[in-house]
Amino acid sequence: MTDSAKRRPKRRFDQSLPIALLRAREASTRLLKPHIDRYDLTMPQWRVIRALAEGGPLDAKTVAECCVILPPSLTRIFRALTQRGLTRTVESEDARRHMLELTDEGRVVFEKVIQSSEGTYAELEAAFGQARMKTLLDLLNGLRDTINTMPGQRRD
Repeated sequence: MTDSAKRRPKRRFDQSLPIALLRAREASTRLLKPHIDRYDLTMPQWRVIRALAEGGPLDAKTVAECCVILPPSLTRIFRALTQRGLTRTVESEDARRHMLELTDEGRVVFEKVIQSSEGTYAELEAAFGQARMKTLLDLLNGLRDTINTMPGQRRD
C-alpha cells in the first residue's frame, strides 16, 4: 500500500458528517430565509427573536447557548434589535446579567414570520415525511447530546 493510500480518508467527502450537516443547513436556510428577509432580519437575529418568543426574558448567556451565537456577535445583535424596537432590556436581580425580552412589536414580527413560513415548513414536511422529520430532529438532538457527553467535549 502506498503512503498516499494510507493517508486517504476512509470516508468519502459526501459521507462526512460535518459536510452533510452543512449541506442540509444551507438547503434548509435557502428554503426558509425568504420569510425573514421580508422583515430585514439576519438568520442570527431571527434565532434570537425565536428564542425570546419561546422562552423570554432570557439572559445573554442563555441566548448565546441556545442560538449558537458567540457573545461578541450577540452584543451586536442585541443592539440592532433594540434599536429597531424589537427587543428591550429587562431589569435583573443580578446586575451582571443582561436580560432581554421581545417588545410588542418584536412579538408581532415573530408571529408574522411564523405564519408566513408555516406553509413552507408544511411543504417540506409533506415532501420529506412528517415521521422522518421528527426522527431526523430527534437523531440530531441525540447526536449533539452524545457528542457533548463524550470525554473531553464541551457542552453546548
